[in-house]
Amino acid sequence: MVPTGRQAFEDEAEDQFSKRLTAEEVAALKVRLPALSPWRVVAAQAGVGVLVTGAAWLIGGTEVIAVSALYGALVVVVPGALMARGTTSPISRLSPVTSAISVLFWAMLKMGASVAMLVLAPKVVQPLNWPALLVALVLCMQVYWFALLWRGRSKN
Repeated sequence: MVPTGRQAFEDEAEDQFSKRLTAEEVAALKVRLPALSPWRVVAAQAGVGVLVTGAAWLIGGTEVIAVSALYGALVVVVPGALMARGTTSPISRLSPVTSAISVLFWAMLKMGASVAMLVLAPKVVQPLNWPALLVALVLCMQVYWFALLWRGRSKN
């Protein structure tokens, strides 16, 4: 027998995600899965940047490598802080539409700032060590992968 009509589509079957949550269920969910502050991620990226810069100074032994690594970390941290500031402003929380437009705008600005800082790197940091800059940049960007692990868990 071949299913017809609404029975033909398994993905339309009612499941636990299709019901509206009550106010109590929303409150319980917020306690169980608290939101992660973008400022916490930016602070962690800055911390990783400081560690990478220190390691570059110790391993590389020259100021050129350490300054290049520091600039690589700044290429991630400064635009990230710019986006965090923009998306957490009260204006961006006026409505869901305003919030979505704000995130898109600040994400584009963040990418533009990152690209501009990379283009200006040879002029700002002289002499520049590209491998040190790129290693620091990549390590600071990897902090995003760990953001979900930092979310607090309920104690029960």
